[in-house]
Amino acid sequence: MSHIVHGMRASRLQRSTLAVPASNPTMVEKAADSAADMVFLDLEDAVAPGDKVQARKNAIEALNDIDWKGKNKLTSVRINGLDTHYMYRDVVDVMEQAGQFLDVVLIPKVGLPQDVYMVEAMLSQIEMAMGFERRVGIEALIETPLGMANVEAIAAAPSRLEAMHFGVADYAAFHKARTVNIGGLNPNYPGDQWHAALSRMTTACRAYGLRPIDGPFGDFSDPDGFRDACRRGAALGIEGKWAIHPSQIELANEEYSPTDAEVERAQKIIAALKEAASAGKGAASLDGKMIDAASEKMAMNVLAVQDTLRARAA
Repeated sequence: MSHIVHGMRASRLQRSTLAVPASNPTMVEKAADSAADMVFLDLEDAVAPGDKVQARKNAIEALNDIDWKGKNKLTSVRINGLDTHYMYRDVVDVMEQAGQFLDVVLIPKVGLPQDVYMVEAMLSQIEMAMGFERRVGIEALIETPLGMANVEAIAAAPSRLEAMHFGVADYAAFHKARTVNIGGLNPNYPGDQWHAALSRMTTACRAYGLRPIDGPFGDFSDPDGFRDACRRGAALGIEGKWAIHPSQIELANEEYSPTDAEVERAQKIIAALKEAASAGKGAASLDGKMIDAASEKMAMNVLAVQDTLRARAA
C-alpha cells in the first residue's frame, strides 16, 4: 500500500439529499420537517430565470429563520453555474447574509479543478470579511463529459471539496444518451448504462477522501426502481442518493442504512478475527467463509454508519 493515504476530508451522514426549489417557500418549510439528512435549496435548474432573484432571497430567509440544526438537517445551496451571471451574486448574498447557517455549497456542472478554486476563493474572502469561525464546505456536481474526464484531477486538487454528486440528467443530455427517465435504465442497454460513470466517480472520491453521492431518479411513482438504483449505488460504495420527491426520502434512508443482519454479521466478523488474532492467525472462518483483514475493514465500515445513526438518534 502507498505511504500516501488521503483520509476523509469531512464525514457526514448523507443517505438522503432532498432537492427543493428555493422559489417555493412552502416546499422549503416542509423539507425542513422531513426525514432527509441533507436539504439543498436549489437556485439553479429548478428555478425559472425570472424567479432567480426571489429564490435567492427565499433561500437566505429560510437559512436564517429555520432551526435546521435543531431538526438534524445539513444545509446546502446549489448555486447557479459559473457560466451564468447569477453565480457570483448567489455566493456573495447567501454567504454574507446566511453563511453562518450553511454547511455546504453545491457547485453545478464542475468541469475543472479551477471551477472549485474559483468558488473557494470567494468563500474564503467572504468568511474572512464576515469574521466567520466555521468554514463552509463545497460539493461538486459531476454532470458533464468534461467533469467526468477530469474527475480524478478535481478530486485530487487541494480544496475544501468534500463530496461529489453524479448529475445523471445533464450527464445523459450532454452525451445525447437515449434514456427512459432520469436516472432510470434503458431496456436496450445490457445492464446499467450509468455504472461506468458512477464507478469512476466513486473511485476518485475514495482515493482522495470525498463522499460519493448519487443523483436523481426522476420517476417518483416507481419506488422499486428507486430502491434498485440505491442498492446498485450502495454496492459500489456510494453513501447516499438525491430525493426529488418526499416519498423517496425514507427509501434512500433505508437502503443506505445497514440492516440488523448486516450489523450482526459485522460484529461476528470483528469477534471472529479478534479470536483468530489471539491464536496467532491472520484469517478466520465464519459461516463456512474465509474472512481476513479486508473483511474487518468492511465490517468496520458498517459499524461506523450504525454508530453514527445511534449517536444521531440519541
